[in-house]
Amino acid sequence: MPRRDFIQLGVLGALGMGFSDLLRLRANAGQGPIRAANGKNVNCIMVWLDGGPSHFETFDPKPDAPSEIRGDLKSIPTSVPGIHFCEVIPKLAKIADKFTVVRSICHKDPNHGGGNHYMMTGAPTPVPVACGASVTFHPSFGSVVSYNRGVQNGIPAYMSMPQISRSGGPNFLGGKHAPFMIDGYPNSPSFKVRDVVLPSEISEGRAASRRELRASLDRMKRYNDKLADDPAVTFDEYYRQGVDLVLSPQAQKAFDIQKEDEKVREAYGRNDFAQRLLLARRLVEVGVSWVTVYSGGWDHHTKIFDGYKGSSLKQLDQGITALIQDLDTRGLLDNTLVLLLGEFGRTPKVNKDAGRDHWPHAMSVLMAGGGVPRGHVVGATDPKGYYASENVYKPEDFAATIYTKMGIDPTQTLHATTGRPVQLVSNGRLIKELFA
Repeated sequence: MPRRDFIQLGVLGALGMGFSDLLRLRANAGQGPIRAANGKNVNCIMVWLDGGPSHFETFDPKPDAPSEIRGDLKSIPTSVPGIHFCEVIPKLAKIADKFTVVRSICHKDPNHGGGNHYMMTGAPTPVPVACGASVTFHPSFGSVVSYNRGVQNGIPAYMSMPQISRSGGPNFLGGKHAPFMIDGYPNSPSFKVRDVVLPSEISEGRAASRRELRASLDRMKRYNDKLADDPAVTFDEYYRQGVDLVLSPQAQKAFDIQKEDEKVREAYGRNDFAQRLLLARRLVEVGVSWVTVYSGGWDHHTKIFDGYKGSSLKQLDQGITALIQDLDTRGLLDNTLVLLLGEFGRTPKVNKDAGRDHWPHAMSVLMAGGGVPRGHVVGATDPKGYYASENVYKPEDFAATIYTKMGIDPTQTLHATTGRPVQLVSNGRLIKELFA
């Protein structure tokens, strides 16, 4: 791979991009084909719990296991007879009839880097990856969706907030399919999405023509990057897309979270994580195909029970519940796939520091919308939560299911920069229980 391409893919793919980088690289290449499932445009919100959430302390408690496995938290009944969750997610328990939990997805990579890559792409890493590594050997879900769908209504197909997961990049699909990053603090009254706010002279009506608008855009941050002198960039197309975004009513409406009804904002919770979930709903509502909401801090090697009694679980419980209910009320849940997961589960036996360590052999994934049946549990782990034991599925199966839900052929062949053919998902089978 040429050094220049390597730098673009490595830096932009690992760190995410501003809209400047995204448009400039997109000007270099055509969009992938748009494919819809049965005529419907199914979009996705992936909530990524980085570090690996515990299946015991969320969706797969083991109340009858010995105390060193059961832990300190109790299980509670849900709205679906016979299904129990952990006591720290009571709101989700009350709406368990609106989503499905898959308890039997598993793999064999106990490292954060490798596990993240496997669950974020549907492909194992070809070489061992250290826990702290940020790699993408295979394109991430969001990047593949961007490749297949492209820009719609002047808005990028793939967005991530407030950062990109370590394997959430595009790899050989190119930087044009890295996510548009939305950083900042959406619970703040002063929150604005960078690079998409109208310049003051435009918003105040002091310039009206497209020529004046172009001159104003030229002074915006996204034009002052290291790729500005790239002679291969098609500037007319680049400017056109920039103008389309800034003048897009759909984009401006979606980004302006301050205009959301205050009761709705309160329902999600007045914290940054919850408001990102609300912003994700606003984005899919206007046609963004894939939104990743990143949440860190789920690697509880110590004091896991104290951690799960704290604010993170309360915010998660309230925010995800509000998101699912909000989408359902607005008639958006059928065409919006909601995913909640991390790279793996946690060890059955509590360690000496009152924590749980990495455990890829069992994990729970919440899935809602997009035609996923409601009020179900798919698969099971053994009585002590060591291993997925019924209807066991691999990350490849998870990936094939997601792509199929979104109208993307999981068996399609992509091509690396060297021309080498790469199958999107190898040996993946559909999780049949997720199709009504």
